[in-house]
Amino acid sequence: MSTSETSRFVRLRVELVVEVDDADTLTKAALARIAGDTEMPAEERVHAEDAVTEDTAEALAYLVDPFDLVGEVPGIELAQASWSSEEIEYDPDSPDWDLDEDDESDGDEEVGERGHG
Repeated sequence: MSTSETSRFVRLRVELVVEVDDADTLTKAALARIAGDTEMPAEERVHAEDAVTEDTAEALAYLVDPFDLVGEVPGIELAQASWSSEEIEYDPDSPDWDLDEDDESDGDEEVGERGHG
């Protein structure tokens, strides 16, 4: 591809750390989202329900949709999205969590993909 063809695409990286203060409410919301997905096959539904019931991070992943972040931004169309979630140890005072530092990775890391609908 030429530079003019590839320059139309922008990779937007967002990293969030959220505190789950009510895991039960989060899980119930994820289960409701799954129940409301009429296009999800029954076998996948059972797997999804088990996953969100056993893992708070999975419940969050079912409720977060990258399209919601950019869906109303004028002049763009979401070409591809991937996201993952995991439970972590978090220390806001640790230099490891300094969000002002430039990301030193080269962007070739694998990211778990989760697509809905």
